[in-house]
Amino acid sequence: MQESSKQHRTKVIISGGGTGGHIFPAIAIANALIKREPDTDILFVGAKGKMEMEKVPAAGYPIEGLWISGLQRKLTIKNLSFPFKVLSSLMKAKKIINNFNPDVVIGVGGYASGPTLRAATKKKIPSIIQEQNSFPGITNKLLAKDVSRICVAYDGMGKYFPENKIVKTGNPVRQNVIDINGKSDSAYKFFDLDKNKKTILVVGGSQGAFSINKAIYKYLDLIIEKGIQLIWQTGKFYYETAKEVTNDLNDKGIRTIQFIDRMDYAYAVADVIISRAGAIAISEICAVGKPTIFIPLPTAAEDHQKKNALALVEKEAALFIENKDAINQLGKAVMDLINNENQQSTLHINLKKLAITNADERIVDEILKLTAN
Repeated sequence: MQESSKQHRTKVIISGGGTGGHIFPAIAIANALIKREPDTDILFVGAKGKMEMEKVPAAGYPIEGLWISGLQRKLTIKNLSFPFKVLSSLMKAKKIINNFNPDVVIGVGGYASGPTLRAATKKKIPSIIQEQNSFPGITNKLLAKDVSRICVAYDGMGKYFPENKIVKTGNPVRQNVIDINGKSDSAYKFFDLDKNKKTILVVGGSQGAFSINKAIYKYLDLIIEKGIQLIWQTGKFYYETAKEVTNDLNDKGIRTIQFIDRMDYAYAVADVIISRAGAIAISEICAVGKPTIFIPLPTAAEDHQKKNALALVEKEAALFIENKDAINQLGKAVMDLINNENQQSTLHINLKKLAITNADERIVDEILKLTAN
């Protein structure tokens, strides 16, 4: 009996995506699973037209696409197609699951995750929700009663999910991004910055962040006047505007970048970070322990970014400014923080206490417990 089970290749579906915040953790889980169990067959299920359809094959995994998107918050013609997309996605997800016959299905969040987990639980296939945020979305709350496990990153999630299914694993982060030890000399050279000056890092997610960019634009003169260096990731929509105003400021230590490829180097040189409050950004910042002012994206589903940020503020691990107040309050807040080494030290210590750097391995533990049954 033992022998036959050894011959069976474990099959795993990982579903979700839409943003880097869902895709990179999904790939991290897949990589950790293959490292532990090289004979595992992994299939991704994503949303057609979303970035996972490109990023997942680039990471070496096959992917199937569902015709699915979110429901728009305001009345719009796009909402008319939503019920058809849901039906189409449920049917296709069912077909994918019947054909692939997985041993376990993992939903990491994003549009494709819901239909895939729904199809899996209907067939009584062991399944896992990987909930990244401190406040779950509607889909995950609805699916919670039917899934086998819920892997979470925050304490107190029993308010939303059945307590007996919750396992605190943390959010998977890219190890190459959080590994900053011994890299500062290379990082200062990479950005051509002065290691004797303080450096602010601004990151607004892969798309950039309009309100943060506007605030940085407003306080640029102040940053230069105080002799502080700046690595400003603008995102693609604000890059040209920012580049224009910073063109002559290279000798002042102002670096304007559309998208930072070497995030480990950016973290290594940062004294203070200004960031959106996406779940994965927070997990990375906890791991590197850099003092941060979070400015949550106000349009995030169920305002989860604000809730993520406040979960850190409550533990004295971060500072927080509302998006609408960024343009008026950011200048003073960042100057106060960069000049207050005691506060930086407190934030660093408390961030490090919250860091979980082996979340991918913890999630793989849960996957393997389910496939062993």
